[in-house]
Amino acid sequence: MQLSPEDRIENREAFAAFLRAFHEDFLRRGQEWENPTLDRFLEALAAWAAGSDGWYRTFGQDLPPDGDWTFFARALTAATVYE
Repeated sequence: MQLSPEDRIENREAFAAFLRAFHEDFLRRGQEWENPTLDRFLEALAAWAAGSDGWYRTFGQDLPPDGDWTFFARALTAATVYE
């Protein structure tokens, strides 16, 4: 499960729906994730958050100055493959 650079999560309800789908993705194919355990997932999440300005630059976007729902959802999905 990935978010494209154009995807936006605009409100709490959409974020909750995203999290439910994210959880379902883990239940279906979590063993395929690069970081399938909580410790690896959280390590990758922290690493992606710290370097996320590079992800945004790659896609010609500015890192949201105060974060947003999309930022957090993108961070979660990035942690499934981020090394």
